[in-house]
Amino acid sequence: MGSVTVETPSSERVEPGSFRLKLATYPNAAPPADEPTDANSVATSWVHAFNKVLSKPNVDIDSISELFLGQSYWRDQLCLSWDFHCLDTGKIIDKLCNGSRVKSVALDKSSSIRAPATAVLGGKVHVVRAFLTIETDVGKGAGIVKLAQDGSEWKVYTLFTFLNELKGHEEALGKSRPFGVEHGEHASQLNWLDRRNAEKEFKDGQEPTVLILGAGQAGLTIAARLKMLGIKSLIVDREDRVGDNWRTRYHQLVLHDPIWFDHLPYLPFPPHWPVFTPKDKLGDWFESYVTLLELNAWTRTSITKSSWDEVTRKWTVTLDRIRDGKTETRILHPKATTGHSGEPNFPSHIKGLDSFAGTRLVHSSKFTGAIPSNGQNKRAIVVGCCNSGHDIAQDFYENGYSVTMVQRSSTLVLTAETNLHHLADLYGEDGPPTEDADMLFYSNPNQVAKRMNVDATIAQNKSDEKILRGLEKAGFKLDKGPEESGLWIKYLQRGGGYYLDVGCSQLIIDGKIKIKQGVEITEVVPTGLKFADGETLEADEIVFATGYLNMRTQCRKIFGDEVADRVKDVWGFDEEGEIRTMWRKTGHPGFWFMGGNLALCRWYSRLLAFQIKGLEEGICKYEDL
Repeated sequence: MGSVTVETPSSERVEPGSFRLKLATYPNAAPPADEPTDANSVATSWVHAFNKVLSKPNVDIDSISELFLGQSYWRDQLCLSWDFHCLDTGKIIDKLCNGSRVKSVALDKSSSIRAPATAVLGGKVHVVRAFLTIETDVGKGAGIVKLAQDGSEWKVYTLFTFLNELKGHEEALGKSRPFGVEHGEHASQLNWLDRRNAEKEFKDGQEPTVLILGAGQAGLTIAARLKMLGIKSLIVDREDRVGDNWRTRYHQLVLHDPIWFDHLPYLPFPPHWPVFTPKDKLGDWFESYVTLLELNAWTRTSITKSSWDEVTRKWTVTLDRIRDGKTETRILHPKATTGHSGEPNFPSHIKGLDSFAGTRLVHSSKFTGAIPSNGQNKRAIVVGCCNSGHDIAQDFYENGYSVTMVQRSSTLVLTAETNLHHLADLYGEDGPPTEDADMLFYSNPNQVAKRMNVDATIAQNKSDEKILRGLEKAGFKLDKGPEESGLWIKYLQRGGGYYLDVGCSQLIIDGKIKIKQGVEITEVVPTGLKFADGETLEADEIVFATGYLNMRTQCRKIFGDEVADRVKDVWGFDEEGEIRTMWRKTGHPGFWFMGGNLALCRWYSRLLAFQIKGLEEGICKYEDL
């Protein structure tokens, strides 16, 4: 894999070694001129022709070209291989000419939303959209095809396929759910609670197949998916309770994404749940999720030692667990581990950090909330202008502080109301079922999503025009994401750099929160921060809302250099436009990265679980991934 090392503005920054995501072009497809399109007939004809191609041992290029546009995309997640790919037309032809693991496709008409229909992609391209069911050599899949006109023919512009069932290893759901009782004479006196207590403590020599670090949304979702596939896992977390990784964060924290985007697998939020979830309420939900799904979780537990055996393909992991004031040590031998978020990006290189004489100087991850000023004219500096930085600055202001935010580059700002409106067709009160919404959301290859989001960003900025103009007038530097493609692509490209506005922007516009923009910090002094332009800002409290380092840093800290040196960089785009290393092969056998927001964890946890299950059952080898 090549690398890109270029200096870019904040909106264009890419993670080290990652590729800049290409901006797709729309096909030159006009709407039918005379009569309405019969979407069912169009989709049926294409499915028939595609199955004919799949059934041939030797496929000629011309027959494939009849099905795909000259510029088309096939985004696949585990149907074509044990990895994620986005193939353009040339690679699609190569793949089909050399045989495909996809054996057949069929139209999915199981609901009204899944029936073939006409749609307008990005407000510009008229397509026939059809949901698909997929048969592969290892199981069943699903997907969505979007066909655009090429003269009188309808051809693929985008095809999305993903694995959703392993043959012979179906999830323990619905008709496959456990019976829960064994009627008749009982050979054992153990009831459900006895068995459950033994299971979660891994007594009598029992071992988890997968060890999961962290009881956040990443850890809980992969544990839930593995459980439904019959894989034993154990979540370990340093906090006192499951959910404390949210409860212990700053006092005013509320999720900025709406509830419909944030459902967890198998157990969606109830209908009375607020649109935006408060952090303590989410922490309680996580704790309940562990109980209701019967996940195994040890809190107040840390890894103290680990090693990997290349021969047995197992880890030896030493855990210290604090229970009833005593430390218990357990040694486990899982076959796989999944990691979690990187270390806080605290700028320890800044001169004079130990000289600060104020009340508090911390990273945002350690900030629990502002202490009321009570008329004492307290001053606070917040370094960083993304979600946490804005929320913390607003918290300080509302507790009577004089607040300055330090913005070193630029920030994408989108109001929560506008974001809610633009998500509503997929993730809203009247939106489709979550599974359908997710399929539609991920059906667009990232290159196409980037193209669509350029147009969406124009509309969003128009809705937020008053706020954005006010911010610029206040000296706050804005950007519109990579090539003006908005928030989602910026998030995927660099993991941050945006603010979903829930009120702080107006405080900046009104001058109630001041901005120090584009000047580097040179030194921490006893009374505050000194900057490269010679100015010193005085403060009683300083918070660095400077984000988190790459997950490899956490891997190195816990598992050592030998493991971290084999693991590839995380996040940003690979050459095909898929996210690097996350939810897929990392470079080290038995080691996986699982992370992202709640929506990403909901979707990708299933795909990661299939890879682990495939290895466990001998369906695939690590080298195949």
